[in-house]
Amino acid sequence: MKNPKILFWNVDTQVDFMEPDGKLYVQGAEEIRPVLGKITRFASENEIRVVNTADYHLINSSEISGTPDFVNTFPPHCMAETKGALYIPETDPERPVIIDWNQELMLDSRFDDPERFRNLLIRKDAFDVFAGNPYTEKILDIIQPDRIFVYGVTTNVCVDQAVTGLAERGKEVFVFSDAIKELPNIPMPFDKWKQLGVMMIAFSDVEKYLG
Repeated sequence: MKNPKILFWNVDTQVDFMEPDGKLYVQGAEEIRPVLGKITRFASENEIRVVNTADYHLINSSEISGTPDFVNTFPPHCMAETKGALYIPETDPERPVIIDWNQELMLDSRFDDPERFRNLLIRKDAFDVFAGNPYTEKILDIIQPDRIFVYGVTTNVCVDQAVTGLAERGKEVFVFSDAIKELPNIPMPFDKWKQLGVMMIAFSDVEKYLG
């Protein structure tokens, strides 16, 4: 591992968001799939640790609604144990350690072993990975990354929540501008990110920032 304090953060690149026939397809998501594949390969080849977050809902989850407003509530998507909750091939994590939001788990310093635990999969039941999984904060405390590179969907919902949460916790955050995609009718977070010191870069420039 070249730099164990570098962390990639893959947000919700799941079938229901990324595939045209997904339950909550993000228009144009297929446009970023090639670069998502490059990011995954780069992380593997350079032994970079990846935190992979995933919506993983039950029918009574608070954001699931039969009459969704598409801002705070949405139709059923990424339901537990369904195909829609799986990752697309371009980002499917290799041998991930799964951290469920609704199962008891003992976290200890072993999670700081970047080779044994290179891919972590944090399942969540909220837009915000810190609110949607009680173990996210502890994992971040154990890993103690210096720089975090975020990508995935959607820019103005779950990616925004991850970027904001990480930056507010004092992390140096970068976003791959060519590896995110937004939902319509929801404000974009770019001005807020800038105020938080978040930098947007193209993935092709990543090596300049690995330190």
